[in-house]
Amino acid sequence: MSLNKVQLGTTTNITTTYAGEFAGEYIAAALLSASTINDGGVTVKPNIAYKEVIKKISTGSLVSDATCDFNPDSSVTLTESILQPEELQVNLQLCKKDFVSDWEAQSMGYGMSKTLPPKFSDFMIAHVAAEVAQKTETTLFQGATANTGEFDGFQTILAADATVNDVAVVGGGVDAANVVAQLGRVVDAIPSALYGKEDLFIYVPSSIAKFYVQALGGFASNGLGANGVNNMGTQWWNNGSLTVNGVKIFVSPGMSDNQMIAAQRSNLFFGTGLLNSLNEVKIIDMQDIDGSQNVRMIMRFTSGCAIGFGSDIVYYA
Repeated sequence: MSLNKVQLGTTTNITTTYAGEFAGEYIAAALLSASTINDGGVTVKPNIAYKEVIKKISTGSLVSDATCDFNPDSSVTLTESILQPEELQVNLQLCKKDFVSDWEAQSMGYGMSKTLPPKFSDFMIAHVAAEVAQKTETTLFQGATANTGEFDGFQTILAADATVNDVAVVGGGVDAANVVAQLGRVVDAIPSALYGKEDLFIYVPSSIAKFYVQALGGFASNGLGANGVNNMGTQWWNNGSLTVNGVKIFVSPGMSDNQMIAAQRSNLFFGTGLLNSLNEVKIIDMQDIDGSQNVRMIMRFTSGCAIGFGSDIVYYA
């Protein structure tokens, strides 16, 4: 019996079509696996069929001197922010010949290489879901609706909001020598009413997090001493949490370099329609249709983001 024949007989046809009730699970894996979303950096609004209205309320002075009468002497202002996810899709065609041999070898479990699912269709979905998750993480911050396959990200939204507390980038940008001072400028710009809130974070890109770790490893000019935190030098950090002046730091790989956002998690929203009719995942083997070795993957989903109160957000850009 030829081993090659056995392999070809078990992998050339994909008989499972992923759609219907399972589609939401695969979409969720793709969208919610984006680093900032998956790690709880934003408030997720699922199951938005079309758009969702985020109600915002502000009041005037509520406390006054007591009297015998009812005197409604304060004010209530209601405004709203609209979260309308964009309709997006993945249309992908792959030739099975280019992938099956590698997938077969690993799926058979030679040595330590048993890392792929037993079905080629599962392998494709896992691969595309990872790519969509990475794209979603980047679009969450840097995206613009004008670009194909994107929605307006937080950086785009904040740049257009005149109520946001802006902090300008200085010089050539953030580096290990000035990162402590620049983070301090962001903290200084945080409204006093927000300081100390449990869900308050400074969102930074990986580059600024790296510079901050380096700085805390030992820069005498920053008041840390030559050997940095606990005199441990460059060995001080072990992928733990980071804070600056009492504010937690959230590392968001999708952010642009030299940008930072200070905000409450409850003031940043990501919306998607995980269970609505716009979500679809399908794998179509074209062999029985046109005799080719092509496999088509179709994924449809919705994504978008919005902010609540711009005046409660600091944007370093």
